[in-house]
Parts: sequence; structure tokens; C-alpha cells
Amino acid sequence: MNKFLALLAVVLLFSCKSKSVVTEATTPATYLKANKIIAKHYDNKSDFSTLYIKANARYSDDKQTQNVTAEIKIKKDEQILVSVRFLGITMAKASITPTSVSYYEKIKGTYFEGDFSALSQWLGTDLDFNKIQNMLIGEALDDLTKGKYKESLVEQLYRLDDLANDNTKKTFYISAADFTVQRQEITQTAEGRMIQVAYANIKDFKVSKLPTNVEIKTFQPNGKSEINLEYNNITFNEELSFPYSVPNGYNRIIIK
Repeated sequence: MNKFLALLAVVLLFSCKSKSVVTEATTPATYLKANKIIAKHYDNKSDFSTLYIKANARYSDDKQTQNVTAEIKIKKDEQILVSVRFLGITMAKASITPTSVSYYEKIKGTYFEGDFSALSQWLGTDLDFNKIQNMLIGEALDDLTKGKYKESLVEQLYRLDDLANDNTKKTFYISAADFTVQRQEITQTAEGRMIQVAYANIKDFKVSKLPTNVEIKTFQPNGKSEINLEYNNITFNEELSFPYSVPNGYNRIIIK
């Protein structure tokens, strides 16, 4: 299947061009310990039940560049539904829950049903429902309250380096002005894999601070890819439906 459509469907981030206030650092940052930085980051946690998003996206890798639009529906902590469209035609659709990942795409008429382990191996980065949802709302990929981190101050950003002594290295850059995540990186050294997510233009909405521009880069031995996002519209707390079914005649794929 078209790997771009699957990747885009599970890592799309979002925002909106509605009226909002951009927060910028205007005074020198004060040095803080990691636990204080983490606590202030979670003071920004979004309080919503559903989100509806429309976005434009550009994908590029070593061989191609594609531009599409996307519709994203989120029922917090329960389900994410992503529809990827080209010229108004749905080319791929993904339904993501805490226990399963399902998607299909039209180009080759294939679909996948399984869990996050197979998908993570195929895409080259470990994913689960919480990581995807956290990316969508501009939070740290991991629950920072459950780890130990070394803090440092880099200009107007607090840098948190995970102290876990294992193969996976994690770094989070948090704004000293409003404690939103500006950039996060996860590297799996032995596998030669890394994902970088950078946020820009963070705006203050009524129920949440959200990024309005996002850049996702993945690196692995067989190549690299990049997704750039520009967001058009978002609504909170509306009643949403989550229809998903694989069209007849599609062939199931198995990711090994």
C-alpha cells in the first residue's frame, strides 16, 4: 500500500486559523528544575470531549512529494478517525483506538487491521494511541510525570533529557514563556530510527493552547520522510460520528 497515506493518517497534527492570541517569550527565562517544568507543562492540558479538524498537508521523502487534505475527528481517549483526500476524493481512512489500528487505501485496494506493534515496526517509530493523541493536542509524546529528566536552559527553551539508561533516547524542548512543547525527539540508537516533531505558531484558544504549524520528520535506515502541516479549521466539543468500514473487495495486508 502507499506508505505515505498510512503514515499521514496516524501522525497528522492539527490547528486552526480562528481568532486567537500568539504567545511569545518577551523576558529572559528563569532556570527551573525538571519537576517544576513538567508540572507547568501539564497546566496547559486540553479539556475537551471531541475535536473536529480540517488540514492541508504536504508529504515528501526521497522519491516523492504529495499534497492532500485531511479531516480528523477525535473522541478524547477513545477514538481517532482520519480521512485523507486528494481532489475531494477519499484516498485513505484510518480508525485508531487504544487497542487497535485499522485503515484502508484506494490506490491498491488494500486494508490493515491490527495493533500498534506491527504498525510501529513498519513506520519506523514506536506508536500507541496516547502518543498519537498527544501529538494531535501538542503535548509531550510520553507522560513526563512518570520519568526522570535532566533539565537545561537553551535560550528561551527548557530542555528535558530522559535519564532512562536504555536504547531509546528522548528529548523535549518546552517554551519558557507558556510551557508548551516546541520540539520533541525520540531516537532508537540500535535501530537507527528517529522521529522529530516541531511546533510553531502556538495559539491560545478558549479551551486549549494548540500549535498551528507542525513539521514531522522520521529517519530510519531505508530512508527519511517529512510531513508539513497547515491548518484550516477546528471545532471543539461537537457531537461527532465515527463511521468506518472497509469497502468490499479490498485485500487485507499483513505487516511482518
